[in-house]
Amino acid sequence: MELVDLIWTNGLSFIFILSVIVFIHEMGHYLIARYNGVRIDVFSIGFGPEIFGWNDSTGTRWKVSLLPLGGYVKMFGDADVASKPGEDLPELTEEDKALSFHHKRLGQRSAIVLGGPLANFVLAVFIFAIMFATVGQRVTPALISIVQPDGAAAAAGMIPGDRITGIDDTVIERFEMVQRIVRASVDEPLLFTVERDGELVTMEITPRRVEVTDAFGNLQKFGQIGVGRKGVELVRHGPVDAIVAAVEETASLTMATLDALGQIISGSRSAEELGGPIRIAQVSGQVAEDGLVTVFWFMAVLSINLGLINLFPVPMLDGGHLLFYVYEAIRGKPLGERAQEYSFRVGLAMVLSLMIFATWNDLVQLQVVDFFIDLFS
Repeated sequence: MELVDLIWTNGLSFIFILSVIVFIHEMGHYLIARYNGVRIDVFSIGFGPEIFGWNDSTGTRWKVSLLPLGGYVKMFGDADVASKPGEDLPELTEEDKALSFHHKRLGQRSAIVLGGPLANFVLAVFIFAIMFATVGQRVTPALISIVQPDGAAAAAGMIPGDRITGIDDTVIERFEMVQRIVRASVDEPLLFTVERDGELVTMEITPRRVEVTDAFGNLQKFGQIGVGRKGVELVRHGPVDAIVAAVEETASLTMATLDALGQIISGSRSAEELGGPIRIAQVSGQVAEDGLVTVFWFMAVLSINLGLINLFPVPMLDGGHLLFYVYEAIRGKPLGERAQEYSFRVGLAMVLSLMIFATWNDLVQLQVVDFFIDLFS
């Protein structure tokens, strides 16, 4: 069965890639917490029963747990892995309070919570910078060599030899920028500026909806204007330029992800595009076959997504904690314990519902649901 083959062949790649990203995320929390004098009780990769672990000289239990779908840092004073305050906080001695996360200043707690997502973005920048300085950055001039006769670009008057210099208010430097904007703008008019024979020409082009089934059997829906690029180059950067390009690439991918999520929420894109752990495992196995460069590129993209998702203002996630701290900063006191408890329950329900929905999408794409329907019909 395809699902069993997927788990068997791609499982190790999935566990490796996800574990590295989770480790970096939790290390962001850990380092800033330690810098601010917080004692760390547990640093875990994975959830559930411990497989193996050890204690360091500061009393922190470092461990690897059975379910490799995340991780956590449990700080002194936390009631659980979600960093809810423990019931014994009021009874702590002054010495213990100095080591407790929940007795730190608001700015310190905010920095500790922000450390995880920030570490994910730093990891992405680091990977991209190394790639751009060694292998090189794929750079494709926005020079059009092919214009499909029946495409939206041809209908608007674009011709081979045109160089796209701008789309709406965005300055275009590479063809990849054109692709990202067009793919995310189905049926939305875009104002293109092109250079032709030394002169600038503007034209309005509306990307048309295209539906394509990818190599994994997933139906992808995106915008297309019907043009082809001319030439692809790998440009190596010096150390400083590589970091600058890596920051720009990370920012660009972050905005593209937010645009895609916004379109899913608004209904202009199908929610079926949301993938869960099975699809991540599937892609992990595929990129592992394509070589280390592709693996690290995928790791950077996944790290960006993890950092971004954790910043969403949902209780249980880092963004939810930051939302509580905004309330505390405005009101001058923390949100009440009962309100926090109910918020965490709602947040847990939201996170679990999203995971179930995404996993259901994965199973449908892999035709597992159809298999069981046929089996019992």
